Amino acid sequence: MTATPAAPVEAAAPLPRQIPYIIGNEACERFSFYGMRNILVEFLAASVLLAALPILDKQGYAKDIFHTFVIGVYFFPLLGGWLSDRFFGKYNTVLWFSLIYCAGHACLAMFEDSRSGFFTGLFLIALGSGGIKPLVVSFVGDQFDQTNKSRARVVFDAFYWIINFGSFFASLLMPLVLRNWGAAWAFGIPGILMFIATFIFWLGRRQYVNVPPSGPDPDSFLSVIRTALTRGGPGPGSVIAALAIFVATAMLLLWAIGASIWPTGWGFVITACLALGTLIGGVGWGASMQLERARGAHPDAAIEGVRAVLRILIVFALVTPFWSLFDQKASTWVLQGGEMVMPTFSSLPDGVAAFLRGWFASPSQMQALNPLFVMMLIPFNNIVLYPALRRFGFNPTPLRRMGWGIAFSAVAWVVAGAIQLQLDAGANLSIGWQTWPYLLLTLGEVLVSATALEFAYSQAPQAMKGVIMAFWYLTSTFGGLWVLLTNVSVRHPVVISWIKGQGWSENAFLMFFFAAFAAVAAMAFIAYARRYPVQDNYRQA
Repeated sequence: MTATPAAPVEAAAPLPRQIPYIIGNEACERFSFYGMRNILVEFLAASVLLAALPILDKQGYAKDIFHTFVIGVYFFPLLGGWLSDRFFGKYNTVLWFSLIYCAGHACLAMFEDSRSGFFTGLFLIALGSGGIKPLVVSFVGDQFDQTNKSRARVVFDAFYWIINFGSFFASLLMPLVLRNWGAAWAFGIPGILMFIATFIFWLGRRQYVNVPPSGPDPDSFLSVIRTALTRGGPGPGSVIAALAIFVATAMLLLWAIGASIWPTGWGFVITACLALGTLIGGVGWGASMQLERARGAHPDAAIEGVRAVLRILIVFALVTPFWSLFDQKASTWVLQGGEMVMPTFSSLPDGVAAFLRGWFASPSQMQALNPLFVMMLIPFNNIVLYPALRRFGFNPTPLRRMGWGIAFSAVAWVVAGAIQLQLDAGANLSIGWQTWPYLLLTLGEVLVSATALEFAYSQAPQAMKGVIMAFWYLTSTFGGLWVLLTNVSVRHPVVISWIKGQGWSENAFLMFFFAAFAAVAAMAFIAYARRYPVQDNYRQA
């Protein structure tokens, strides 16, 4: 009897019926998140929370608060991934963190003029949003197996498309609500959407494929790392790991005691992120040098799984500069848009022009271009661009797409810098010119972020999927770290004097600096991707 070919079986496999619940949840949650995130800098720069500061300091502190919040959002996936993988499973962890998320939105809506209340709300949203962030994507992947994994790629793209569907309407509408109805409604409506998102997710509870948590695992990622570093006595890798632990601890102690050798502008967030990066990099590097020492104490599959994760972390590290550029569209680019001329639509009939002026009245709304372009570019890439490239003999693998995406983000910031130079020279530019950097940055995003959702899931061993997704989101934390470090450095009197001596403004310098930063990262990423061994870790049917 002839066996049925694998490809036709896979092609005929139905789409899991529980997917619409997850997609519906994500659409509402993303409206909720981007609805508050995209108005945050505009609100803070004009709010009583920073009323005692001069306007330039307000803008600077608003940017710092925003990027500190982003750092938190993308740090807490470590906690959510660990709790899910070890104790509660993805469904329970997502549900509970979603309730924390709802409480955070309630704080923003109720405490718009209270620093403690408002910042508590930001913390709860960072905790709730970050806690579920690595789990929803990997939960989508859990609904597939080897019989229907070809459908996963379509669903991951649809997942990313629906994220941007929610983001588009949030970016377009919430700045208007903030301007016309006030902060309580502007932050309250996203809270209502988050409650709806939680309810939709709960409705599908009886249909999900729930991969159970691994529980305490003697062959976990950290267990294998510990064995590799400690078994058989000290080695070169052990020395590197111990040095990383010492340096990370010293950083935190120097900050805590306020030592004179520690930069005054490097607060707890910057210090903690630098310490975390040192710890991950040093311990990971040391363990990779001695991984064979764990052979015999742990199964070969666990050791090879750790080796795969350590390789993935290098890919992730090279993506962090992309996020330092991408997240500034909600801070630096919004503030740049405030220097530009809003469109008058004077070429249109008076009634139509008045209607459009009423709907488009805030530079924050330019962020709606990002999700709009995403919804256009994802189908264009899948239906037109990628097939055309394959016909010409070029295979747009995930790693190739990610490398080119970082490069496109660098070009976007060159264009934004050119716009800033014109503004600094006194030109009155329409905010419509920002369309071009938004288009280029969005192309980079689609090539990097949408691709990485599938890549990160497929590369992670089954027992480590939640944690590796958390590490993926941690790339945004370090992207925010580069922004904070750069902003602090630029504010130093010596640096400010040098920039002015070149005839540039601080904003123009930063834009070209970040463009160069991303260009170097793109070249390094492309070089490493050429020798990366791609894995296939979808679960068996």
